[in-house]
Amino acid sequence: MQTNLADFIKDTREGQEADAILRSCVHCGFCTATCPTYQLLGDELDGPRGRIYLIKQVLEGKTPTAKTQLHLDRCLTCRNCETTCPSGVQYGRLIDIGRKVVEERVPYSFATNLKRKALKELLPRKWLFTPAMKTGQLFRPLLPKSLQNKVPRKEDAGAWPTRTHARKMLLLDGCVQPAMSPNINAATARVLDALGVQLVVAPKAGCCGAIRHHLNDHDGALDDMRRNIDAWWPLVQAGAEAIVMTASGCGATVKDYGHLLAHDAAYAEKAQRISALTKDLSEIMPAFELELQDRLHGKISKRVAYHPPCTLQHGQQIRGKVEGVLRAVGVDVQLCADSHLCCGSAGTYSVLQPELSYQLRDDKIAKLEATQPEMIVSANIGCLTHLQSGTDTPVKHWIELIDKALSAAH
Repeated sequence: MQTNLADFIKDTREGQEADAILRSCVHCGFCTATCPTYQLLGDELDGPRGRIYLIKQVLEGKTPTAKTQLHLDRCLTCRNCETTCPSGVQYGRLIDIGRKVVEERVPYSFATNLKRKALKELLPRKWLFTPAMKTGQLFRPLLPKSLQNKVPRKEDAGAWPTRTHARKMLLLDGCVQPAMSPNINAATARVLDALGVQLVVAPKAGCCGAIRHHLNDHDGALDDMRRNIDAWWPLVQAGAEAIVMTASGCGATVKDYGHLLAHDAAYAEKAQRISALTKDLSEIMPAFELELQDRLHGKISKRVAYHPPCTLQHGQQIRGKVEGVLRAVGVDVQLCADSHLCCGSAGTYSVLQPELSYQLRDDKIAKLEATQPEMIVSANIGCLTHLQSGTDTPVKHWIELIDKALSAAH
């Protein structure tokens, strides 16, 4: 693709990155075949190729409009297009650059701006979000359905293991997951404790930065990332083997710290190290498959449908590992039709684009339930909450299944 970027962006770091990405696109259109919003809307501008053209025009100096902004905001950033692109176009990075430039030129309406600001300020701050979620759970039966969908029923996390082990890994507690589903991290700690690994949570680590980054607050996101690096660094120096992610959305972002902070002389090297140490839980567990198989094979008789989050299968390019671990311990794991497509959660997308989000959710649930599962499992808090809002079939993180079986096997 030929480019001629405008002076306002041409010599900036973002401009140089966008230029390289744009030039790698060969207009083939393979991406449209796997784009969820293009499948729903049938509009070229609601597919990756069309959005790439829109971003190119804006970066070359064309004045964007509210329509430009709408087409870019309808993108889920699921990155399915990256998986099917033969040219390796890094579309996810391009859409982040394009959206930020457009927002600087096309202000949102007062109501939309208020909603986006509330998401940026509330969700990443655990000290604000946790009491808000607890209040929501207390009054959940009285809430309208649209809010009930965002407020999962309260659950008990169970005990956090107290044993110490020579092997230690860090765990990102995150911002919304501890309030929405506290059992996920506790279950992970119990499973790894049973396997001789101690999980350590750095108290000052918080939101990974994804929420602010995808809402165009790139500076705020970088501050979140620096804070996490500072919180983890002493523990990394002390010998932590890995930084474990139980939410694949966070994992995709933390693995990108090295790229996002490459321009920061004070943090570039540390950020590279942090990204290299970061592992999704599904990358950690295969090493323990034989031990788990000895303990649990035949003890979990459930038939489950597994929904691979986009941030795992497309963002991190990890496929087959969750299914492999579950099948090793005897679980009947099914993948539904079109398992590569997004469920519609996509971080804050379900709040900002509810109509498209719920269309995708209902389609995904219909296909998952067609496999006749006793349970649906996934690997990201957003997917879990979103899917559960549309079905009575239990929706859990896959590690909770192993935790429960190990507890019962004692």
